[in-house]
Amino acid sequence: MPISRSSALYQASIGTLLLLVAATMLVPFLYIFAISFTDPEVYRSNTFILWPERWSFAAYELVLSGHGIVSALKASLFITLIGTPMAVTVSSSFAYMLSKRSLPGRKTMLNLIVFTLLFSPGLIPGYLLIKELHILDTWWSIILPGVTNAWTLLVMKSFFESLPGELEEAAIMDGCNPLQTYFHIILPLSKAPLAAFTLFFAVGYWNTYFNAVLYLNDVEKWPLQLFLQQVINSASLELFADPATLANLTQNKSPVPPEVVKMAAVIVVTLPILIVYPFLQKHFAKGVLIGSVKG
Repeated sequence: MPISRSSALYQASIGTLLLLVAATMLVPFLYIFAISFTDPEVYRSNTFILWPERWSFAAYELVLSGHGIVSALKASLFITLIGTPMAVTVSSSFAYMLSKRSLPGRKTMLNLIVFTLLFSPGLIPGYLLIKELHILDTWWSIILPGVTNAWTLLVMKSFFESLPGELEEAAIMDGCNPLQTYFHIILPLSKAPLAAFTLFFAVGYWNTYFNAVLYLNDVEKWPLQLFLQQVINSASLELFADPATLANLTQNKSPVPPEVVKMAAVIVVTLPILIVYPFLQKHFAKGVLIGSVKG
């Protein structure tokens, strides 16, 4: 069937608009990438570069040689690798429990969960709670508040309710107890939403910033995002290394401009999530859609 002239113009205009939107997102990232790998001398002569004219790893050598980013990387890895499985385990098990209509107090708990979507307790009560739990200025102050949220619980509950009840009945007839049914029947059928929410939680923990500002005073415990914010706002390179180390790294070399080092730091901070994302991307839409439209 031939496409009409008006339809072709419409498709072309939509395609052009989408390309422009994509360019507004891609060009800044390409600029950051290019600057981070550009030779310092080339950068001084031309500060707007979309592809390195002369490649250099001096900025990355400087970034990765400093103690600050190493301790921040350790903090972010601990928070993400410990917090993500905890969050997925707590959220999925609690959501499965809420999916059972025979659960005593189920309606009250669901109302309280929905209430948290509408009203926030505020910063001061949250800070006082963290202080009373004696986890202030520890990584647990970042991990524990994020182990679950209302939206995740409601979506996963909806997914569990969409599973056929006959599966659990058959498992019980085969001699499975509730825990065996959950781990051997329910969870294997929930790979798509679990993978999607694993990525949601991992990105959330990796990008944590606001809670770190509130609860962490020890510089050695700062995660990468808080460290990166300090780097971007700093006019010197002393956050990466002490003066002696800086002098040793730049000996017989052209000094690396702070702007180039900042771009390299941005790439280092974002690279881990960019590497993990493609492996879980296929579960993204499927997992969220299944839990959202059924139940």
